[in-house]
Amino acid sequence: MKRSASLLSLLLLVLSALPVYAQEEPKLSIAPTGRILMDGALYASPQKELFPDGVAIPEARLGAKMAYGNWSASLDVSYSYAKIGLRNMWIQYDFNKYNSIRFGNFIHQFGLQSHSHSLKVTFEQPTAATPFTPILQLGAMFTHYSPRFFAAASVHVESSALQQVVNAPLFNQQGYGVLTRLVWRTPQKGQFFWHAGISGGFATPQRRVENNVDIHDGFTMTANFPTKVVQLQEIGITVDKSMNLFKFTPELVAAYGRVAFEGQYFFQQINRREHLRHYISQSGYATLRTLLIGKGYSYVSSTAQIARPASKSLECVLNYNYCNLSDVKANLLGGRANTFSVTFNYYFNPYITARLNYFHAHSWERADASPITLNGFQARLMVLF
Repeated sequence: MKRSASLLSLLLLVLSALPVYAQEEPKLSIAPTGRILMDGALYASPQKELFPDGVAIPEARLGAKMAYGNWSASLDVSYSYAKIGLRNMWIQYDFNKYNSIRFGNFIHQFGLQSHSHSLKVTFEQPTAATPFTPILQLGAMFTHYSPRFFAAASVHVESSALQQVVNAPLFNQQGYGVLTRLVWRTPQKGQFFWHAGISGGFATPQRRVENNVDIHDGFTMTANFPTKVVQLQEIGITVDKSMNLFKFTPELVAAYGRVAFEGQYFFQQINRREHLRHYISQSGYATLRTLLIGKGYSYVSSTAQIARPASKSLECVLNYNYCNLSDVKANLLGGRANTFSVTFNYYFNPYITARLNYFHAHSWERADASPITLNGFQARLMVLF
């Protein structure tokens, strides 16, 4: 009898504890975020009148991130070149540590450059990647990662969707696209790691204005010279009478100790209507990174990228890239460009980075512009939190 009473007491004690456990709520956390970029540049060019020396604040951003259990969200307001706009706006649900889905306006995964422009170790994103790498897009993305694999798949509408969301007729005409990125890698062992991946994309035509009429039958691809103090288009083209677009990019990352390599090749084909020949564009870049001061590179499995070097590290980055937006067979000349650059990055702490950059850029074969050669010397102080 005493034993039964003891068991009953123990059972009641356990049952009384269950409601308390079930009522526990996850804690809400809100953290401010922001960034400030301050640039200065000197230029040397046969077309010097196009590139006045100067200073600029390319972007100042302030926002917040929220976390509540398996849910998280982000919202940023950006001030850039006298314009105010919303940037990152997303809500994410984590099924577990390795699987998540995100909804909103953000940069979708497509190759190595699938992160903020502020974080480019080459100072600016390689020209070879700019016409093909997505900017902020409104859509949804699922990601999965494990020690050996990373995978992302997303659907999105064209970038003008945010401006037209209140206009029902135009919003219904928005082009859409799908993207995916697959990476296989070896877990980091000691000083060595590497990964190989491939990304693919498909899209329907986007908004284009012709004779003050909104139509959806084209794709526009552009890239500026790799500087923010002066914003001048280096190469660019609009392909009209389009049906759809297909693109892919293989990527490779390898690192040993203080030396790392990153490279990509881009291929894109636009199929056209009215029996017009399809349009093909291609590009590629190679980046060699070395830590002059620092302990060595490490890897971030959740984003499939090389991690930011530790505080008080000094990095030297060599980059060469070539981009071809001209397809002679299709009679579309968007131009060719190549760029060589050297960048020194000093990481003061997790929040402040200084960059010093030299680049030599040359563009030619544009139907609407003469060849241009530019040498630039740039410095940037970046505050990121």
